Amino acid sequence: MKEFFLIVIAYLIGSIPTALIISKSFFGVDIRNYGSGNMGATNTFRVLGSKYGTIVMIFDIGKGMLAVALYNFLPHYLHNDWDKTNLMVGLGLASVLGHIFPIFAQFKGGKGVATLFGMILAVQPVIAISCVSVFLLVLFLTRYVSLSSILAGLSLPICVLWIWNDDVTIYRIFAVLVAVLIVLTHQKNIVKILRGNESRVPILKYRDRRKSRRNK
Repeated sequence: MKEFFLIVIAYLIGSIPTALIISKSFFGVDIRNYGSGNMGATNTFRVLGSKYGTIVMIFDIGKGMLAVALYNFLPHYLHNDWDKTNLMVGLGLASVLGHIFPIFAQFKGGKGVATLFGMILAVQPVIAISCVSVFLLVLFLTRYVSLSSILAGLSLPICVLWIWNDDVTIYRIFAVLVAVLIVLTHQKNIVKILRGNESRVPILKYRDRRKSRRNK
């Protein structure tokens, strides 16, 4: 019963509509009416710029970390690694579902990548840092947040199953499901990337301007 109560709280934490709060507070608009229509960091980068996109990303990552940390309220799990991992994954997934289907925003949220990363950061920080390294490298090279998210998600099962060979069964299953989920939720982005009309986020624009001037 206590576990169920904490999972509900984790879902409510994930449901906090960070991008919506930022867009309405600073711009007086609903972020879901612009860009891709998603209430996440990627669309915020695209519509409101890198400053506000970064703020939303940090808060959404924090939601996943905070939700996972709720396991500390049940002392039994502090001394049982197997049960603790199961509960942490459950709490994290609840927050991700809250982000994708937020009760505070008519169940129309984002794709959950930032919150998912926060969850992984809390459960397996080394693997999370490896995935974010992939994300940042791809973002630096392409400026496609969607492609960066997809490749970072695909790198998760590679890290869990082969590089670090984590032996916790639920975490191995979770890693594979995450990769599948990220690909499924980014199908439209994949099509746009293949067609060459996916939007790039407004970062590294000064670097691109310098390159443009050199080529003239």
